[in-house]
Amino acid sequence: MQSSWIHAIRSVRPSRRLAPTLTFRPTCLSAPASRRCFHISSPRPQDINPAIEDMAPKAPKFEIKTPKGTRDWSGADMVLREKIFNTITNVFKRHGGVTIDTPVFELKPHPTGKYGEDSKLIYDLADQGGELCSLRYDLTVPFARFLAMNKDISQIKRYHIAKVYRRDQPAVKKGRMREFLIYSFDIAGLYDPMIPDAEIIRIINEVFEGLGWQGKYTIKLNSRKILDGIFQVCGVPEASIRPISSAVDKLDKMPWEDVRKEMVEEKGLAPEIADKIGKYVVLKGKRDLLEQLQKDEELAANPSMQQGFADMDLLFTYLDAFNAGHSVSFDLSLARGLDYYTGVIYEVVTEGSAPKVSAASADASAEKSKKKKGKAGEDEDRSDDPTVGIGSVAAGGRYDNLVGMFSGKTQVPCVGISFGIDRIFSIMRANQAKKERKNEVDVFVMAFGGGKDFTGLLKERSEIAARLWDANIKAEFLYKVKPKLQNQFKAAEANGVPFALILGEDELAQGKIKIKEMGLPEDHPLKEGELIDLKNLTKEVQVRIERKKQLDAIVEQAEGLRVVGGIKGEDVKVEQLAKEGEGGEEVKAEN
Repeated sequence: MQSSWIHAIRSVRPSRRLAPTLTFRPTCLSAPASRRCFHISSPRPQDINPAIEDMAPKAPKFEIKTPKGTRDWSGADMVLREKIFNTITNVFKRHGGVTIDTPVFELKPHPTGKYGEDSKLIYDLADQGGELCSLRYDLTVPFARFLAMNKDISQIKRYHIAKVYRRDQPAVKKGRMREFLIYSFDIAGLYDPMIPDAEIIRIINEVFEGLGWQGKYTIKLNSRKILDGIFQVCGVPEASIRPISSAVDKLDKMPWEDVRKEMVEEKGLAPEIADKIGKYVVLKGKRDLLEQLQKDEELAANPSMQQGFADMDLLFTYLDAFNAGHSVSFDLSLARGLDYYTGVIYEVVTEGSAPKVSAASADASAEKSKKKKGKAGEDEDRSDDPTVGIGSVAAGGRYDNLVGMFSGKTQVPCVGISFGIDRIFSIMRANQAKKERKNEVDVFVMAFGGGKDFTGLLKERSEIAARLWDANIKAEFLYKVKPKLQNQFKAAEANGVPFALILGEDELAQGKIKIKEMGLPEDHPLKEGELIDLKNLTKEVQVRIERKKQLDAIVEQAEGLRVVGGIKGEDVKVEQLAKEGEGGEEVKAEN
């Protein structure tokens, strides 16, 4: 040690200010450890390494946010989404579905020419190593490619949940996204006509009734064969059928006058032909509409119409057998803009699907807004635009030729439905009246006590939580040795936990524990909870959790019935049902 100083630690902050240097005097080595001396001095400017300064993290010059048309998901939103996932998955499995997965991007030729006018919404990727690819637009085309590659699969009921991507104008609050989740169920294979198609409609009913939407959704139903037959009878040139079909598909967003204008001025259709089409596409009903169309001699003579009539007649027969026709509306305005549909098509709508204001009636106010703010770009979020509705919450149909577009000769007939998870979520989130839950915990384990002798009962709380976890009961407790009771209740209430288990030293000595249902009214007899035996802990908890779930389901269903004024003459009193359920009485739904 030739120098009298050795730098033990040198800390130079990456800034213009000179940081102090901590040094150690070697002559102190012989001194006791407690007396060894350190010296702090300011570094000389020439000792500062400019490279270290340049390594300092700098504040980003860009805005930190998600890309337009996307969002993050967490907390109570994820709990609700998982409820939607689980409800739909259970229905799919009930009908024999098996799941697959496919890449998030496909070779560019795969989606090309299969989406009609919507092809402009496909995200194309840059060339990465000689393959041109596109992000998947839906799950149907990848499924058809999967079937074409796996020729040993001749029949399958497949379900698939995944994100898809469309460069559409976003309205995030209404579930209209550029990156969004869809959940698809498809039946592939050669079967007798219309049996799989009817089961798909039965599945749609089970999904939305499982989500508590009784009486609040409509399954719009049509057939491409019938729609194409109408166009042919009205005189639409064969080459214009798909473009005219895309125009008709906008009738759920635009009045007939605007659709007619698009047909005539943009697509070159003769005005008299457009007027003929207008007489048909406003019609809707059930089997009665089918019978009305069958009596039209001009329609009945068309070959495409004849096939469509036969399909729809069978479909209504099977829907009656499946008890699935109550929510169906045979709607001739339904066209579905995608090119690959060949037969029955359907779309599920609900309150909020259609825009509050038509685009035409909003033109004047929009012009004023443009003058003040400038022209809105196509990337602008339109969540607050009254001319934009949520749109359909599920859609699908029959596509018998899509697999053949990949495999050439081999055709695998298919029919399916895709549920828009984000649109379903946006509706359920807006209608969520009860307290939101940020997780799925059913029981919060608490300790009661205070003073110097209070131990916090951490060991006992941990043991109780472990017993609940072993019984597959979702539970948690506060990570404090001596928690205050008020803080424990706050933690439970913040996450919407429905039950509390409260441990007290006196009660534990008697082999008892108090269970309390959270959120009961002040005058409820069980407001302060009730004592239960520790030896029957898990059974007592499970019974109460299950009873509450049943009550919540009844109340949710009753709320839906009350909104629509009752179904089939049912008179449901929500408050009475809730009161009976809270009192522990058996609640029965009368039909």
